[in-house]
Amino acid sequence: MADTPFSLSFLLLLLLSLSPLSLQFQANMAAADLQALKAIRNSLTDIPLRRSPSGAGFFSTWDFSSSDPCSFTGVVCDLGRVTILSLGTGRSDSPGLAGSLPPAISDLSELTQLILFPGIVTGPIPPQLGRLRNLRVLSLTNNRLTGAIPATLSALLHLHTLDISHNQLAGIIPPTLTKLPELKILILSSNQFSGEIPADISSPLLHLDLKSNKLNGTLPALPSSIRYLSLSENSLWGPLRNGLDSLSELVYLDLSVNRFNGPIPFSLFSHPSLSSLLLQRNSFSGVVPPPSSDSTIPVMFGAGSVVDLSHNNLTGEMPAIFAGAETLFLNNNRFTGPVPAEYVKSVSSGSTTTLYLQHNFISEFPLEPGTVLPDTAALCLSYNCMDPPATVQSCPASAGAPLSRPPWQCPQLKSP
Repeated sequence: MADTPFSLSFLLLLLLSLSPLSLQFQANMAAADLQALKAIRNSLTDIPLRRSPSGAGFFSTWDFSSSDPCSFTGVVCDLGRVTILSLGTGRSDSPGLAGSLPPAISDLSELTQLILFPGIVTGPIPPQLGRLRNLRVLSLTNNRLTGAIPATLSALLHLHTLDISHNQLAGIIPPTLTKLPELKILILSSNQFSGEIPADISSPLLHLDLKSNKLNGTLPALPSSIRYLSLSENSLWGPLRNGLDSLSELVYLDLSVNRFNGPIPFSLFSHPSLSSLLLQRNSFSGVVPPPSSDSTIPVMFGAGSVVDLSHNNLTGEMPAIFAGAETLFLNNNRFTGPVPAEYVKSVSSGSTTTLYLQHNFISEFPLEPGTVLPDTAALCLSYNCMDPPATVQSCPASAGAPLSRPPWQCPQLKSP
């Protein structure tokens, strides 16, 4: 009992050191949330601005002694509970935050959105984040996070958006992650994920971006709800088969820089909503579109659309279905015959602003005498089986110097 007076005195001094305003603010916030914010402040720090090292950083308002924590930059509260936490400013002139994500974030049990803006935050994604059962948005982009995707994230049954792109994460994509019942946006691009894409994706995805990883294997069946699909810059292989047949809502498709082969599926040419088709730098072969019982395929690409089938092994005559595309790359294939009149008309009218056809076996570009193409037109016809009109060349440096193929490569130019 001799220590009691000293303990009471110490407690009184501690209480007096805290302003009444600070005590009121802290009393209005759940104790667990307050402690979690303090742990976050201790684990993360502002990166000094090069132009103004003494300038105010993200944490300049995080003063626990005199401010309401619900007024801190990046903190949104409802009835004293933190519901939204945005770490960093996201401004282009801000270098972001450094440090690591503390497990104590999981004590913000009412959190619906957790956003980490670009910076140099390191370390793993805390597996404790799987406790945030109300979380709808988890965005931790453009940092230096490492390790695997915690399997515990598969417990976030209300998760709508998961974006952990542009980090140094590795391992496989947990199959349970793609079964979340409300997940619609999944962005894992620019990491080091390996293995195959999960085979049974049941989440109602609208946006799936797995670009720039180390994924392999074939293309699995995908949800029919997908509108945006990017799998480029991986090591995916094999024919596309029926993996895209059900994607009736598809608007954007990028499978470039992989090892896909075989014909381009006929189903890709029957998607009226598709405006970007990027299949370049694969090993696709055969004619485009492949033979079908339906011989009346309408022109399906228009203003704002981009089609890139370059650097494949496509053969036959050029299809008219791409004639309305605003940007069209068919170069570095094995197309033969004359350029369809629809393409010439589209370039002349200004509907197609970029048309690259170099490095094929094309025999003619039927431009009417006296026709002047728009100044905005970028048209490259070099290294084909013809002498391209000198007035329409707008080739990139990669097209090379020779304007025409040698005659021995062009059987149609040989005399009978």
